[in-house]
Amino acid sequence: MTAPPVFASRYRAMSVGIVALVMLVAFEYLAVATAMPLVGRELHGYHLYGLAFSGGLAANVIATVVGGRWSDARGPASSLWTGVGGFIAGLAVSGLAPTMEVFLAGRFLQGLGGGLFNVALYVLVAQVYPAAMHPRVFSLLAAAWVLPSVVGPAITGIVAERWTWRLIFLGVAVLAAPAALVMWHGMPSGGSPSREGMGRAFLPRLAWGALAAVGAALLQYGSGTPATGLPLVVTGLAVLALALPRLLPGGALRIARGLPAVVALRGLAAGAFFAAEVFVPLTLTQQRGLTTAQSGLALTGGAIAWSLGSWIQGRRPDARVLTLRLGTALIAAGIAVTATTVFHQVPILVAFGGWMVAGLGIGLVFPTLSVLVLELSAPGEEGKNSASLSIGESVFSIVAVALTGALFAAFGGTPVVYLTCFGLLVLMAVTGTVAAGRFEHRRAPGTMEV
Repeated sequence: MTAPPVFASRYRAMSVGIVALVMLVAFEYLAVATAMPLVGRELHGYHLYGLAFSGGLAANVIATVVGGRWSDARGPASSLWTGVGGFIAGLAVSGLAPTMEVFLAGRFLQGLGGGLFNVALYVLVAQVYPAAMHPRVFSLLAAAWVLPSVVGPAITGIVAERWTWRLIFLGVAVLAAPAALVMWHGMPSGGSPSREGMGRAFLPRLAWGALAAVGAALLQYGSGTPATGLPLVVTGLAVLALALPRLLPGGALRIARGLPAVVALRGLAAGAFFAAEVFVPLTLTQQRGLTTAQSGLALTGGAIAWSLGSWIQGRRPDARVLTLRLGTALIAAGIAVTATTVFHQVPILVAFGGWMVAGLGIGLVFPTLSVLVLELSAPGEEGKNSASLSIGESVFSIVAVALTGALFAAFGGTPVVYLTCFGLLVLMAVTGTVAAGRFEHRRAPGTMEV
């Protein structure tokens, strides 16, 4: 049967509300990086600059663990609205902050709210939309990042320079309220019944989540200070190696078949793409002499291509293995092509084309894996498994960014270092290409098992 449109009358309020909220989350995510230099200067907080990112990240990892179990045990509604409320409150605290310490508290609150909201959103999609609609729903959510990616940094720069950076945070908080109200009108009547308590196993999982957040923050902070940060990097990696196996499906770190492979593939794709995204503007500005605005156009092209890839996979929901293989291969090829522009003989436009290829690849991969994690989850485990997907994505990305960043900081921005960093990320994406079909279980002889 043909799946109904995502904006059919039955789903319109929910779809509009979700898209609006995701767009605001995306805009806030991009705005923080643009506005942070002004924030640090005005609040005299450059010594706490890194915590504005690592603190929010640590809170997000912890909230993701909580939100996954909460959504499975009690339904997604309470976790969702708590997350939205925390996100809006964090924006208000950051926007009104008189000191850098208060600003960091707001960022931590935003991270908690975002983690709860994102995981609950997966469970809500599973409950509200039929399975046949999931590819198009996740394609729509990916597309919701495109407009903020195109106009977000420019709007943030204009508002922050002409008026104040505070309007960015306060404006998003004000706009989030009506978006949440629209989504509330589209929620299923009666809500989700309480299924069970949080369970005794939840507290150990929460503790491992907190430990993983600490490890990620140590790794991220230590990678930026090569002279003194090596002990922090080593400690962060050790902590993550201890905590991750308790937070991800068994066998995820060795890409075991089934759900573990889905989580691992998400991490490999995200780590390769997002770490390379850090180096693209760096390469174009430091090696090729472009301005920050000019180099940002490459990222904008990648975001548009990401939306195109998401749209394509939504029209071919049956070709999962092909989509994942092609997508991860395009990520690897796009990174490799972009890396060649460290040589001045290569035209700069090659970087723009290469990054669009990588964007097309990530657009094919991400929504497909989001759909698969719901398909492979038993009833009542969508939240837990969606949390694992988000944790794997975040931690793999942090490790990739931190290790390549530490390499860059330690040895400088020479062409050899750039090529080494890009090469490691290509290898990461190629690993995903090789393992792309492992989400399918092998059929046992003489059975119908898949």
